[in-house]
Amino acid sequence: MSNSKGVLSVVGIGPGAGEHTTPAALSAITEAELIVGYTTYIKLVWHLIEGKDIIRTGMTEEIGRARAAVERARAGEKVVLISSGDAGVYGMAGLVFEVLRDIEWKRGDSPELRLIPGMTALNSCGSLVGAPLVHDFCAISLSDLLTPWPVIARRIDAVASADFVIGLYNPASGRRTRQIVEAQTIIRRYREGTTPVALVKSAYRKLQHTILTDLDHFLEYEIGMLTTVLVGSSQTFTFEGYMVTPRGYTNKYRSDGEVLPGQRPGFSLVTAADMGRKVE
Repeated sequence: MSNSKGVLSVVGIGPGAGEHTTPAALSAITEAELIVGYTTYIKLVWHLIEGKDIIRTGMTEEIGRARAAVERARAGEKVVLISSGDAGVYGMAGLVFEVLRDIEWKRGDSPELRLIPGMTALNSCGSLVGAPLVHDFCAISLSDLLTPWPVIARRIDAVASADFVIGLYNPASGRRTRQIVEAQTIIRRYREGTTPVALVKSAYRKLQHTILTDLDHFLEYEIGMLTTVLVGSSQTFTFEGYMVTPRGYTNKYRSDGEVLPGQRPGFSLVTAADMGRKVE
């Protein structure tokens, strides 16, 4: 092992388009000696890594990628491990920490660890269809390759009943088709069939495609692994082909900015129930 201290940068490249990759991510990739990543993501940054050492593997080989990245960085190299979106959101960052824990790595040891954030799939997809994430939202992956389906279903039920906007990652694949159907069934227990739903495929990539539909009809369209599904809350509306979730300003203010009776700027929202209690 080299005496020099290596650097492992865990990098989110965003959706893959150069203009949506952060300068920090681009800098880390440029400075790296070794690039490690899933083959599809390597192709997205190919123009940046010609002449560098590259380790690229396919799906289901994430543990091997993480271990290779840690070992080479530990030996003194400057290594970048890339994920699409943000490496800390359904990405490789968590697995890197598991590998580091296994080897009993301590802060100050080689490699130096750098975590470089990127634009998530929800950010990318939301920007293409409007402003669906302006109020409370959550993300759930429908892939049951690593999480039991009953656990996923329970989470869908919980967030649907709590009226979150829901982002569904990994909604379907060639072998997984029932999960998105079951997800619709669960969500429809709590949402109207007219609830806006956006389907976004390959955001900011060559095959980008968006559809704005509703909860009753979104299964009529093609949905695959490259699709992200955005399900609105009870407050989400459509406007001029956009999907919008209001923050709630009209609960406290009139359209001219004046405060509604019983409300105060900078203080908790007073509900009708609160006002009723005060009258009593």
